[in-house]
Amino acid sequence: MKKRYLSLQPFILWQKKEHPIQWMEIFERKAPLEVEIGFGNGEFLVRQALASPERNFVGMELKWGSIRRGLRQITRAGVNNVRLLQIDSRVAFDRLFLPLSIDHVYALFPMPWPKRHHERHRLFSYNFLKLLNNRLMIKGEAQVVTDCEPYFNWVLEQLPGTGFHVDTKISFSQFNTKYERKWQEKGQNKFFEINLVKHEHQELPEKEEIILKTYCINHFDPEKFFPTNERGEVTIQFQEFLFDPKHQKGMVRVIVVEDIFTQDFWIAIESRDGGWRIKVAPGCEIASTVGVQRALDLVYEAAGNT
Repeated sequence: MKKRYLSLQPFILWQKKEHPIQWMEIFERKAPLEVEIGFGNGEFLVRQALASPERNFVGMELKWGSIRRGLRQITRAGVNNVRLLQIDSRVAFDRLFLPLSIDHVYALFPMPWPKRHHERHRLFSYNFLKLLNNRLMIKGEAQVVTDCEPYFNWVLEQLPGTGFHVDTKISFSQFNTKYERKWQEKGQNKFFEINLVKHEHQELPEKEEIILKTYCINHFDPEKFFPTNERGEVTIQFQEFLFDPKHQKGMVRVIVVEDIFTQDFWIAIESRDGGWRIKVAPGCEIASTVGVQRALDLVYEAAGNT
């Protein structure tokens, strides 16, 4: 199979790093740090890195296709001051960055989630803005550009009390990114820009990643396995259950919503040493949170009753 990236060197396996990440060690130098949320094809990110070689840049995306295209852009441009993360930005800011460590943040055309019942998925909620503030240096800046006026207005509603000076304007094509070109092709040339400058630091309690507890049970009957969803401060919803009788292994897909972010992953139930072991499936990209542990607890309770 032909690889569709040129080098994996800029890609950071954040799950294997101690959290929060020591970015000075990653880049092997101390320099101002800039972050792009949702870098798309990586064009803007690489142009910024080329224009400011004295700065370090981190880009984050959820889909491997974008990571792959970003890796190609980085290698072709020959820049060595860019690193990429495949991660939800909420998890990244919560777990991977220290307070007062980021100089500038960009979010160009984030997904607006226009339907009201999808509002909880929107980035730049009040709680996320407070987290963003905490991670930015004093007088650090964030730039949000959207094609969606309702989303623009919604973000402005979230801003009071988050410690930012706010400047807004109508902007025109200036970034030459995938999504900007997409909207231009559809006839839209007017975009909505929010520029934030941190003026008051927001203190947040430090969070420690917990050590996830795994379980062992003596008996498991997949025909009687019915895990129960849970709603409250932490919402846990089981999506599907797959079982392979030949290999005696089950997989449960679960979505955990807590605080400001959502995690979608699989829990494995597999026959091992005369019993059954319950754990987060290998390869899942998760932050070890209270919600993840609660999902494991619920699977254990349901499996133990089979």
